[in-house]
Amino acid sequence: MGRTTLGARLVAGVAGAAVLSAAFTTAAAPTAVATVQPGLGIATPAQPYKNNPEPTDWLGSYTVDGKQVWCVQYAYLAPDSDEPYRGGEPLKTKWGTELDGTVAADISYLLLRYSDTKSVDEAAALAHLLHSWTAAPQTPDQLLPTNDFRHVAYDVPFHQNALAQKSAGAVAAVDRLKADATANHGPWTAALTKPTKPQVIGTADTWTVEVRNAKTGVGKVPVKITLTDATVDGKTTATLNTKDDGSGIALQVTPTGPKPAVAISLLSPADRPVVRPAADENTQRVVSTGGEKELTAREDTTATTAPGNAAVTKVDEKTGKGIAKVSLRVTAADKTAPAVGQDGKPLLGADGKALVVVTGDDGKAVVPNLRTPQEICVVEVAAPAGYEQSFDPNAPPSACGKVDPGGTLELKVANKPNVPTVPKTIPAGENPAVAAAALVDESGPSTGLLVSLGALLLLAAGAGATLVRRARGPQVVGRKMRKDWGH
Repeated sequence: MGRTTLGARLVAGVAGAAVLSAAFTTAAAPTAVATVQPGLGIATPAQPYKNNPEPTDWLGSYTVDGKQVWCVQYAYLAPDSDEPYRGGEPLKTKWGTELDGTVAADISYLLLRYSDTKSVDEAAALAHLLHSWTAAPQTPDQLLPTNDFRHVAYDVPFHQNALAQKSAGAVAAVDRLKADATANHGPWTAALTKPTKPQVIGTADTWTVEVRNAKTGVGKVPVKITLTDATVDGKTTATLNTKDDGSGIALQVTPTGPKPAVAISLLSPADRPVVRPAADENTQRVVSTGGEKELTAREDTTATTAPGNAAVTKVDEKTGKGIAKVSLRVTAADKTAPAVGQDGKPLLGADGKALVVVTGDDGKAVVPNLRTPQEICVVEVAAPAGYEQSFDPNAPPSACGKVDPGGTLELKVANKPNVPTVPKTIPAGENPAVAAAALVDESGPSTGLLVSLGALLLLAAGAGATLVRRARGPQVVGRKMRKDWGH
């Protein structure tokens, strides 16, 4: 807010009505000087002070060097659009005193949050608040209309009422911006939290980003996110805002490699607002964004491929039926070292050797949560009953294969059943038919066995007849001998 005409610039250093009239005459003539370019805001009735040539005060922004700025140092000249300004310095009151720490924090926050506003009401409200905080009277006599532009203070109630006559929305914006600054001013801190559980490549998990001040979380803060070995919505960079209620950002980060990392950066309010003095000492100083602090944070973790499973089936080679209660050792490809679980640790049994699984009633067993990709084998520990003949402890039955991420490896191990054998002799006193029948397994006799069984039965029948004749012969002779010996 300031005087805007060329005449007003001349009046700043000259007193007297005649000079003032001459100044207005000069102002009416064409001039090559740059013009004042008001931005967004509201013109209100001017506060009276000595030699003020303007009928209105401008509550709003200006355009300087193509940027939207706000003035401080009330009643000084408004800046031209190409006004030369020096580098920044800490903002003080119009009277050269330090700003209260809370006021400084409020101003820094509002400049960061609203410097690019497109709202007329917000622009007017911000201009009103800046003058209220930097040019409020330190003594009552600074409000007297007899003060010149250097010594007059900003009459806060006067301008508040003038603003209310023009825009109820602007007055509401004053209260809203003050409350926003009170709740969210700096200093801020930024925190990035990674998941505690193991990460899986290709599977999203939640990372959180929070921006806080001393009291609460700060909402609507743009945060730049850069990812390594990971993506968010398929991208390696993103800019997201904290939630309106001040709660953090829940990032759904999908690892794409073994070392996912997330880095964040954001601008926080300056410790103290920065002002740019004009080359002309009678021109208002301006503020915009500037002097903000960059906050950063970075976290990384590790990720593995999705785990896999192995499904093992133990079957009878002849019938294809599952064999229950068979012990199988789960090993690496060398059939000796243990396989590795998803946690990277070897799968060990109670004996300290590679884990042993036992098939169920259906002949099946499952080995879950295996690290991938990985070559594994299942090796039979001991032959089940009825399959001992073909079992070689030096080369037991086994099956091997590769477990892929998220997949299930199907393995089948077959056992050859024992082959029934025919005895070369039949024990004396046994029924040959019963002894032969005992050699037939539950799956039925073989053709060779039936031929052998028939021959045995014929041989047994012939041998029996001979034995009968021999038994009867001696009895007849005996009877004759007894008869002869008796007489």
